[in-house]
Amino acid sequence: MRRRTSLTLLNALSLSRLPLAAVFVVMEEPLVRVGLVMAAALTDFLDGWIARHKHLESYWGALIDPLADRGFVMVALLAFVLEGSLSPVEFGILVVRDVATGLAFVVARIVPRFRPVKFQARMLGKVVTTLQLGALLAVLVAPVLVRPLVIAVGLTALAAVVDYTAAVWRARARPGPGGPHIPTPTGRGAV
Repeated sequence: MRRRTSLTLLNALSLSRLPLAAVFVVMEEPLVRVGLVMAAALTDFLDGWIARHKHLESYWGALIDPLADRGFVMVALLAFVLEGSLSPVEFGILVVRDVATGLAFVVARIVPRFRPVKFQARMLGKVVTTLQLGALLAVLVAPVLVRPLVIAVGLTALAAVVDYTAAVWRARARPGPGGPHIPTPTGRGAV
Protein backbone atom coordinates (compact mmCIF):
# COMPACT_ATOMS: atom_id res chain seq x y z
CA MET A 1 0.00 0.00 0.00
CA ARG A 2 2.86 2.40 0.84
CA ARG A 3 4.49 1.86 -2.57
CA ARG A 4 1.16 2.50 -4.28
CA THR A 5 0.71 5.77 -2.37
CA SER A 6 4.26 6.85 -3.23
CA LEU A 7 3.69 6.08 -6.92
CA THR A 8 0.43 8.04 -6.86
CA LEU A 9 2.22 11.03 -5.35
CA LEU A 10 5.02 10.81 -7.94
CA ASN A 11 2.47 10.66 -10.77
CA ALA A 12 0.66 13.66 -9.25
CA LEU A 13 4.00 15.52 -9.20
CA SER A 14 4.43 14.71 -12.90
CA LEU A 15 0.86 15.72 -13.71
CA SER A 16 1.34 19.05 -11.91
CA ARG A 17 3.04 20.26 -15.10
CA LEU A 18 -0.33 20.32 -16.87
CA PRO A 19 -1.90 22.99 -14.60
CA LEU A 20 1.42 24.86 -14.82
CA ALA A 21 0.93 24.88 -18.61
CA ALA A 22 -2.58 26.30 -18.21
CA VAL A 23 -1.27 29.07 -15.96
CA PHE A 24 1.50 29.73 -18.51
CA VAL A 25 -1.14 30.53 -21.14
CA VAL A 26 -3.12 32.83 -18.85
CA MET A 27 -0.22 34.70 -17.29
CA GLU A 28 1.71 36.71 -19.87
CA GLU A 29 4.14 38.38 -17.44
CA PRO A 30 7.64 37.17 -18.47
CA LEU A 31 8.93 36.73 -14.91
CA VAL A 32 5.88 34.66 -13.94
CA ARG A 33 6.43 32.51 -17.02
CA VAL A 34 10.11 32.08 -16.14
CA GLY A 35 8.98 30.83 -12.74
CA LEU A 36 6.51 28.42 -14.36
CA VAL A 37 9.20 27.00 -16.68
CA MET A 38 11.52 26.60 -13.69
CA ALA A 39 8.74 24.93 -11.66
CA ALA A 40 8.04 22.52 -14.54
CA ALA A 41 11.75 21.70 -14.82
CA LEU A 42 12.00 21.20 -11.06
CA THR A 43 9.02 18.82 -10.92
CA ASP A 44 10.50 16.88 -13.83
CA PHE A 45 13.85 16.57 -12.07
CA LEU A 46 12.30 15.72 -8.70
CA ASP A 47 9.92 13.01 -9.88
CA GLY A 48 12.70 11.30 -11.84
CA TRP A 49 15.24 11.59 -9.03
CA ILE A 50 12.83 10.31 -6.39
CA ALA A 51 11.68 7.44 -8.61
CA ARG A 52 15.24 6.30 -9.28
CA HIS A 53 16.57 6.72 -5.74
CA LYS A 54 13.53 5.19 -4.03
CA HIS A 55 13.14 2.47 -6.69
CA LEU A 56 9.66 3.69 -7.57
CA GLU A 57 9.85 3.35 -11.33
CA SER A 58 6.60 2.14 -12.86
CA TYR A 59 4.94 1.52 -16.19
CA TRP A 60 2.45 4.35 -15.58
CA GLY A 61 5.16 6.73 -14.41
CA ALA A 62 7.14 6.00 -17.57
CA LEU A 63 4.08 7.08 -19.59
CA ILE A 64 2.77 9.94 -17.45
CA ASP A 65 6.11 11.74 -16.98
CA PRO A 66 6.96 12.26 -20.67
CA LEU A 67 3.33 13.07 -21.50
CA ALA A 68 3.31 15.76 -18.81
CA ASP A 69 6.64 17.10 -20.11
CA ARG A 70 5.33 17.19 -23.66
CA GLY A 71 2.07 18.77 -22.51
CA PHE A 72 3.85 21.63 -20.76
CA VAL A 73 6.36 22.24 -23.54
CA MET A 74 3.78 22.02 -26.36
CA VAL A 75 1.33 24.40 -24.65
CA ALA A 76 4.08 26.92 -23.85
CA LEU A 77 5.50 26.76 -27.39
CA LEU A 78 2.04 27.12 -28.93
CA ALA A 79 1.39 30.14 -26.72
CA PHE A 80 4.58 31.71 -28.07
CA VAL A 81 3.57 30.97 -31.67
CA LEU A 82 0.13 32.51 -31.13
CA GLU A 83 1.73 35.56 -29.50
CA GLY A 84 4.24 35.92 -32.37
CA SER A 85 7.33 35.20 -30.26
CA LEU A 86 8.11 32.02 -32.24
CA SER A 87 7.53 31.29 -35.91
CA PRO A 88 5.65 28.17 -36.99
CA VAL A 89 8.93 26.85 -38.49
CA GLU A 90 10.74 27.32 -35.17
CA PHE A 91 7.84 25.57 -33.44
CA GLY A 92 8.09 22.65 -35.89
CA ILE A 93 11.81 22.27 -35.29
CA LEU A 94 11.35 22.44 -31.52
CA VAL A 95 8.74 19.65 -31.53
CA VAL A 96 10.08 17.34 -34.28
CA ARG A 97 11.39 14.81 -31.74
CA ASP A 98 8.08 14.84 -29.86
CA VAL A 99 6.06 14.23 -33.00
CA ALA A 100 8.40 11.44 -34.15
CA THR A 101 8.41 9.66 -30.82
CA GLY A 102 4.65 10.09 -30.46
CA LEU A 103 4.12 8.41 -33.82
CA ALA A 104 6.62 5.71 -32.89
CA PHE A 105 4.72 5.03 -29.66
CA VAL A 106 1.46 4.58 -31.58
CA VAL A 107 3.16 2.25 -34.06
CA ALA A 108 4.74 0.30 -31.17
CA ARG A 109 1.30 -0.26 -29.68
CA ILE A 110 -0.23 -1.30 -33.03
CA VAL A 111 2.50 -3.60 -34.39
CA PRO A 112 2.35 -6.88 -32.43
CA ARG A 113 6.10 -7.56 -32.35
CA PHE A 114 6.72 -4.20 -30.61
CA ARG A 115 3.97 -4.52 -27.96
CA PRO A 116 6.06 -6.34 -25.34
CA VAL A 117 8.79 -3.70 -25.48
CA LYS A 118 8.96 -1.67 -22.22
CA PHE A 119 9.75 2.03 -22.08
CA GLN A 120 13.02 3.56 -20.85
CA ALA A 121 14.36 7.11 -21.00
CA ARG A 122 17.33 7.88 -23.28
CA MET A 123 20.00 10.50 -22.60
CA LEU A 124 19.54 12.32 -25.92
CA GLY A 125 15.84 12.69 -25.14
CA LYS A 126 16.69 14.33 -21.84
CA VAL A 127 19.10 16.67 -23.62
CA VAL A 128 16.38 17.65 -26.11
CA THR A 129 13.94 18.38 -23.29
CA THR A 130 16.55 20.48 -21.48
CA LEU A 131 17.27 22.45 -24.67
CA GLN A 132 13.53 22.93 -25.25
CA LEU A 133 13.17 24.39 -21.75
CA GLY A 134 16.20 26.59 -22.49
CA ALA A 135 14.47 27.82 -25.65
CA LEU A 136 11.35 28.65 -23.63
CA LEU A 137 13.45 30.66 -21.21
CA ALA A 138 15.31 32.35 -24.07
CA VAL A 139 12.04 33.57 -25.61
CA LEU A 140 11.28 35.19 -22.26
CA VAL A 141 14.63 36.64 -21.21
CA ALA A 142 17.19 36.37 -24.04
CA PRO A 143 15.52 36.39 -27.48
CA VAL A 144 18.92 36.56 -29.19
CA LEU A 145 19.53 32.95 -28.03
CA VAL A 146 16.29 31.57 -29.51
CA ARG A 147 17.65 30.82 -32.99
CA PRO A 148 20.83 29.03 -31.77
CA LEU A 149 18.73 27.01 -29.31
CA VAL A 150 16.22 26.09 -32.01
CA ILE A 151 19.10 24.85 -34.17
CA ALA A 152 20.57 22.92 -31.22
CA VAL A 153 17.18 21.34 -30.49
CA GLY A 154 16.72 20.41 -34.15
CA LEU A 155 20.12 18.72 -34.46
CA THR A 156 19.84 16.96 -31.10
CA ALA A 157 16.28 15.90 -31.88
CA LEU A 158 17.37 14.25 -35.14
CA ALA A 159 20.13 12.42 -33.27
CA ALA A 160 17.61 11.38 -30.60
CA VAL A 161 15.18 10.00 -33.19
CA VAL A 162 17.99 7.93 -34.72
CA ASP A 163 19.05 6.79 -31.24
CA TYR A 164 15.47 5.81 -30.29
CA THR A 165 14.97 3.97 -33.55
CA ALA A 166 18.18 1.98 -33.14
CA ALA A 167 17.30 1.17 -29.53
CA VAL A 168 13.83 -0.05 -30.51
CA TRP A 169 15.24 -2.34 -33.18
CA ARG A 170 17.83 -3.75 -30.77
CA ALA A 171 15.24 -4.22 -27.99
CA ARG A 172 12.81 -5.91 -30.36
CA ALA A 173 15.50 -8.35 -31.43
CA ARG A 174 16.77 -9.40 -27.98
CA PRO A 175 14.37 -9.55 -25.07
CA GLY A 176 16.08 -9.39 -21.71
CA PRO A 177 14.90 -9.95 -18.15
CA GLY A 178 11.41 -8.52 -17.81
CA GLY A 179 10.98 -8.23 -21.57
CA PRO A 180 12.47 -5.92 -24.17
CA HIS A 181 12.78 -2.18 -23.48
CA ILE A 182 11.73 0.66 -25.76
CA PRO A 183 13.12 4.16 -25.25
CA THR A 184 11.00 7.12 -24.24
CA PRO A 185 11.89 10.70 -25.05
CA THR A 186 12.28 11.57 -21.40
CA GLY A 187 10.92 10.53 -18.09
CA ARG A 188 10.93 7.77 -15.54
CA GLY A 189 11.77 4.35 -16.94
CA ALA A 190 9.79 1.21 -16.34
CA VAL A 191 11.08 -1.66 -14.30
